[in-house]
Amino acid sequence: MIQEELATLTHFYGLIIDFFVNYSFQVIGAVIILIIGLIVARWVGRLTLRLCLRHNVDVTLSNFISSTIKLLLITMVAVICLGKFGISVAPFIAAIGAISLSIGLALQGVFSNYGAGFTIIITRPFVVGNTIRCNDVCGVVEEIHLAYTQLSTEDGEVVTIPNKHIVGEVLINSFENTIVEASIGISYAADPDKAIELIKALLESNSAVVQTTAPQVGIADFGDSSVNIAYRYWVPSKQLFEIQFQVNSAIYSAFRETGIEIPFPQREVTLKTVLQE
Repeated sequence: MIQEELATLTHFYGLIIDFFVNYSFQVIGAVIILIIGLIVARWVGRLTLRLCLRHNVDVTLSNFISSTIKLLLITMVAVICLGKFGISVAPFIAAIGAISLSIGLALQGVFSNYGAGFTIIITRPFVVGNTIRCNDVCGVVEEIHLAYTQLSTEDGEVVTIPNKHIVGEVLINSFENTIVEASIGISYAADPDKAIELIKALLESNSAVVQTTAPQVGIADFGDSSVNIAYRYWVPSKQLFEIQFQVNSAIYSAFRETGIEIPFPQREVTLKTVLQE
C-alpha cells in the first residue's frame, strides 16, 4: 500500500513538474497580463466616469457606462489568460449563454426595471428635484436608479417606484411646483367681482405662492345656493398642504371681515292647506 501511495505521489509530482516546465512562461505571462489588464480596466473605468461627468452626463448613467466598460475589459483579459493555458473558451461562452437565458427568463421583471431605468436616464423625462405624478403616486424626485426611482412627500414619506411602472405610463411632471385648485361659494347677494379681487390680492401678497405663473381666479359655476368662485395657484411641492391651509384660512377670515357671505345649502318649502268641506 505504501509503495502504491508513493507511486501515486511520484506520478502527481511528475505531472506538476512537467506542467511548470512546459507552461511556466505561459503561467507567468498570464499572471502579468491579468495584473496589467485589471489595472488598465480600472484606469479606463475611472477615465470614462470623469469624461462623462465633465460633459454633464447624468451621474447614474455615467456610473453605468464606466462599470460596463470596466467589466468588458476584465472579461477580455480573462479570455486572453485562459488562452495562454491552451483552454478553449467556446464551451464556457456557450454555458454562460445558456445560463444567462435561464436567468433572464426567471428575472425578466427585474431586468425590465433596469431597461426602463436606462430609458429614463437617456430620455430624461424628469430629473432630481422635479415633482412627478404617475399611477396616482405624487412626490418630489430624490433619486433615480436603474431599477427604481425614489420620491419624497411633504409628510417625509419615501415612495419607491419600480421603473417599469413609470415608462409607458401617463407621467405628469410639474417640475419643482404643484398646482392647487380650490373653490369657495358666496351668496347670490354678494358682489363676485369684490370676492375675486380679494382672493387675487391674498394670493399675490403671500410670499410662498409662486408668482412666475400668475394665480387664476374667477367664477366657476352657479350652484343652487351659491356662486362658486374657483382659484388656482402654484406652490412648492414640499409645502403644498402647509400653504394651501394658510390660503384657505386667509380667504375665510377676509370674507368674514368684509361681510361677504358664505351661504349654506337652503331649501324653500311651500305648504298648501287643503280645505275640507
